[in-house]
Amino acid sequence: MGFRENPFIFIGAFLIGFIILFTLITPLFYKASPFEIDLEHRFAPPSREHPLGRDELGRDELARIVYGARISLFVGFIVVLISGIIGLIMGLISGFAGGLVDEIIMRSVDILLAFPGILLAIALIAFFGPSLLNLIFALVVTGWVSYSRLARAQVLKLKEMDFIIAARAIGVSYLRILFKHLMPNVLPLILVQASLGISGAILAESGLSFLGLGVQPPTPSWGAMINQGRNHLFEAPWLTIFPGIALLITVLGFNLLGEGLRKIYTPKEWE
Repeated sequence: MGFRENPFIFIGAFLIGFIILFTLITPLFYKASPFEIDLEHRFAPPSREHPLGRDELGRDELARIVYGARISLFVGFIVVLISGIIGLIMGLISGFAGGLVDEIIMRSVDILLAFPGILLAIALIAFFGPSLLNLIFALVVTGWVSYSRLARAQVLKLKEMDFIIAARAIGVSYLRILFKHLMPNVLPLILVQASLGISGAILAESGLSFLGLGVQPPTPSWGAMINQGRNHLFEAPWLTIFPGIALLITVLGFNLLGEGLRKIYTPKEWE
């Protein structure tokens, strides 16, 4: 299936582009501060001056959503980047080396997979303390294993092919085989997994922030904003609705993009 026959990619890219442009362009013409407190106007409804209203401390909701988008996108991209690199390298080594190396890496993966990812992340953050850095660390620890298993499975198939056997026969070094011959053939599948992984990382960050284990106040986060707004759902529903819509659009965009890429790059025998 090509790009033209796959509308998921275009819809997903449009939604992602909308969120990124919204995050970058809005501060250029909308100068409200996401941190400025105005108790006289707390719970003010949407208006011309404040299109998305104000929260329980009188802070501008639109400014906080824009700032929260930066946090969510940063966490999503950085977690997937680090997890993808670690998982790709470990999967390449595990699949190509085999033997004891493969056993050690895969048993480590199995141990991590034995725990629900979000519970393990909660435990790590509870141990190290809630902060943005610890949140990223916890999500990387729980996230690299899926990339490792995917890379290993592809390497096990590729290393039996003629071009790899020929490279080993003429004495090509292991590092050159790994990074010159195997990695380019594994990378497309890792990128597909990464596009889906960004939405998972954003959801995980929002969920942990909702529980108070992510980004700490007063820094805005979509999950924390939803948690704060649920206490005022009937008197000020916009405090929950607007961050929820932003989260929905972002996650839906990355999921659609990942699904579209999966239909293009996933081998037919895997479907």
